[in-house]
Amino acid sequence: MFKKIFMAGILSGILASIAGIIYNRIYFFATQADFSAVLNTRSIIGLNMFICLAASIKLWVFTKWFGVGKAERFFNLLFSILSFGAVMIPISINLPLKVSFPELFPGLAVPMVFFPAMAWYTVRPWWSLVANSQ
Repeated sequence: MFKKIFMAGILSGILASIAGIIYNRIYFFATQADFSAVLNTRSIIGLNMFICLAASIKLWVFTKWFGVGKAERFFNLLFSILSFGAVMIPISINLPLKVSFPELFPGLAVPMVFFPAMAWYTVRPWWSLVANSQ
């Protein structure tokens, strides 16, 4: 069980990282605002992988505590609530003075807050089907 959940966490972390990098490039070309001093490719990959792997560990713990059905429902609710709460982080962050156009940073970072959850909700049902068919 842990292996299936952990692999779903890795795949969702990779998917969220790819989406974050693509969105970062699109946002740069649309606004010409460079936030690489604050949010670069390495930090996007690291944050997305960390969040998705932490989510997979948390789901595994919930599965041990509550059983499979209740754990999934409780985890999905908690992950959604935490994602919406995490929107406050990029809104309230103080950027270094050398960063130009600091008012555009929330437009970049706020959508990225939801990428791990979206990737998780995309990969987890698919991975469960693949892993159960083997």
